[in-house]
Amino acid sequence: MFYKGRITPMLAAVVGAVVGAAVRATVRTVVRTAVAAAGVALVGAYTPVSAQGPGSHPNPYSRIDNFFKLPGARTIGSTAGVDMDRDGRSVWFFERCGAAECVGSSVAPILKFDPSGNLVASFGAGMFAAPHGVHVDNNGNVWVADGGEGEGKGHQVFKFSPDGTLLMTLGQAGVAGDSPNTFNRPTDVLVAPSGEVFVSDGHGGDTNARIVKFSADGTFIKAWGRKGSGPGEFDTPHALVMDSSGRLFVGDRGNSRIQIFDQEGTFLEEWRQFGRPSGLFIDRNDRLYSTDSQSNDTTNPGGWQKGIWIGSARDGKVEAFVPDAPNGSQEGIAADLDGNLYTSLTGGMALKRYVKK
Repeated sequence: MFYKGRITPMLAAVVGAVVGAAVRATVRTVVRTAVAAAGVALVGAYTPVSAQGPGSHPNPYSRIDNFFKLPGARTIGSTAGVDMDRDGRSVWFFERCGAAECVGSSVAPILKFDPSGNLVASFGAGMFAAPHGVHVDNNGNVWVADGGEGEGKGHQVFKFSPDGTLLMTLGQAGVAGDSPNTFNRPTDVLVAPSGEVFVSDGHGGDTNARIVKFSADGTFIKAWGRKGSGPGEFDTPHALVMDSSGRLFVGDRGNSRIQIFDQEGTFLEEWRQFGRPSGLFIDRNDRLYSTDSQSNDTTNPGGWQKGIWIGSARDGKVEAFVPDAPNGSQEGIAADLDGNLYTSLTGGMALKRYVKK
């Protein structure tokens, strides 16, 4: 509403609020620019104004427990990795051969289910120690990270065609290291639109704590990160996703935060409002999904709960929360074109589907 004549007290308050907001926005922009230019910042030096702690967020989903169908006596094992197929409705899982690991198993752990929950493809038998992350690139190729070790296997990243043909291998089988051509318990892999490959390398303890970048043909480009809690440092970098603007989101689980970088490894900011992230997914509308499989009063004090935190990858605003499934340990997360969710449980050894209420 516009007023003529003198400014009323009410109008003065409105003007003051608008001006104050503009000043705060300008200050935030300046701080973010300085952080990006320097590549470093004090932890907590910039926190998005949209950041919220745990609270009463709506749950817009209902859970379906027995959606996925397996043949015969085949069962689902401990599962961390899930991603959508390029069709936006079929879903891929990377599970641990019906058990806690794949060592000694002849079961195929890479599984594709159609939109009705029917198994339509499986491959990778006898190749892995402890399956972890899975990623489907823009060409439909399936990338997986083997974060375990045993029988001369593990510590590797693989690229397969959709029909299971092995196209590329990164790392050395059964060899743990921090060189350009070795990993130590890699957790996830992501391919940028450019074709460049990012691997989150390290699963806590005395393993690595870094992000490794390769060219599309597998040539090492660079690595960044070390064990710690500062900007650009990690404690179990557990998941990788990228938003529509090309920012790389890292689920820094041991530090109960998401760290955001450009594709050269420059630290941009951190978000703590999406819980203690085990799995991340960003859909085509930049909606961010984060699974928290570990929060409690010890690992992430302050009332944080296990479950799925949902919000915006653009401004960090949390909009919804889905409580954890029975048996807990939901790690992987993906969303189809209709907004239905697919999660994978490690300790619970199960796959779940969530549909909008």
